[in-house]
Amino acid sequence: MADTKIVVDCSTGEVSEIELTAEEVAQREADAKAFADAKAQEEADKAAKAAEKAALLEKLGITEEEAALLLG
Repeated sequence: MADTKIVVDCSTGEVSEIELTAEEVAQREADAKAFADAKAQEEADKAAKAAEKAALLEKLGITEEEAALLLG
């Protein structure tokens, strides 16, 4: 990823490419890490929920399709 940003002045239509400051680069990296962490947590939560569902279906001795029929 380039260490620049594009700034558009809508009143004049001027487009400028500006170097990011060290603070902006650090913030971008922190934001990317926070997003990756949140995405990983979301995936872990989804996997845990699927495992709980599978365990419940196994405990009840029914398939997912049978559960859908019962609840539908």
